[in-house]
Amino acid sequence: MVLGGGEADGTGCALSGRDAAMDAALGALYGGSAAGGRRRTTGERSAGLGGSAPQVARWLGDIRTYFPGPVVQVMQRDAIERLGLSALLLEPEMLEAVEPDVHLVGTLLSLNKAMPETTRETARAVVRTVVGRLEKRLATRTRATLTGALDRSARISRPRHHDIDWNRTIRANLKNYLPEYRTVVPERLIGYGRASRSVKKEVVLCIDQSGSMAASVVYASVFGAVLASMHSIATRLVVFDTAVVDLTDQIDDPVDVLFGTQLGGGTDINRALAYCQSKITRPADTVVVLISDLYEGGIRNEMLKRVAAMKAAGVEFVALLALSDEGAPAYDREHAAALGALGAPAFACTPDLFPEVMAAALEKRPLPVP
Repeated sequence: MVLGGGEADGTGCALSGRDAAMDAALGALYGGSAAGGRRRTTGERSAGLGGSAPQVARWLGDIRTYFPGPVVQVMQRDAIERLGLSALLLEPEMLEAVEPDVHLVGTLLSLNKAMPETTRETARAVVRTVVGRLEKRLATRTRATLTGALDRSARISRPRHHDIDWNRTIRANLKNYLPEYRTVVPERLIGYGRASRSVKKEVVLCIDQSGSMAASVVYASVFGAVLASMHSIATRLVVFDTAVVDLTDQIDDPVDVLFGTQLGGGTDINRALAYCQSKITRPADTVVVLISDLYEGGIRNEMLKRVAAMKAAGVEFVALLALSDEGAPAYDREHAAALGALGAPAFACTPDLFPEVMAAALEKRPLPVP
């Protein structure tokens, strides 16, 4: 790309072999063609993928040959956005050629309703591959972190020796410090019981399925399945746009959850929170996680009143502008500020931070806001 090509190349050097092939793959995507493969004037580099499925398939194979996986995923995403190749993903042979990742899953879900039956099983296989990778990466740490939080939330006043919370016990007995012995005499022990198999906490995941939230929907579905696998947490999963759909009966299988969503459309956060509020039976033991960019199409004041009512009843309310690796998206800053004023700060959260956020919410301590 630095050398350029044709008349743009003033170095007098030419690429050959593997370098020329890499340059051609990059030029096809980034060479300056408009979507649809605009014809170039004389002297411009030859580039563009046009609308030819065989040509795209060859290009997908080339980039997987010449570039590492993360770069391939970026190039695929750019090709879909810059060259309008979404329609080609409805062909099974295209899906078999791509490198599966979270963004590809989001694109497939947005095409779900238009997907022919011949492509559907291939698409599910692609989605299942991505979900499997995410579960392998996130599940163990999430369960360990939340199990610890549940243990610590079950405080007892007469703990057994191995259940003593030494940090809290020492802080509570600092007045009994004996300088001559350099020790603390613990008059009062603070401990925590071990989480049993009974339900200790309830979690409601309320997920905005508007088109901009695609990656968040994928990650939230995976975390929903992980939470549902923990006996001490009763998990409900709700997705919404202008309508509200409860997918709790499918929560064990994130692939079923994802194909039960419909990315795109409007947003009615107030209606979604009203539904979630109606399902809360133990407010003091409930965490509600709203995952949304907060662009509300419903009744703003009612939405804020519902959040305030839930918090007043003892519900821990968490507002995530995104659950993805990409940082904060565009979001409604006025609504985010209003939630913050209610004691529910709105912030973007990476998948790696999410277990810590949930642990803090379960223990009713300040959230680790980035």
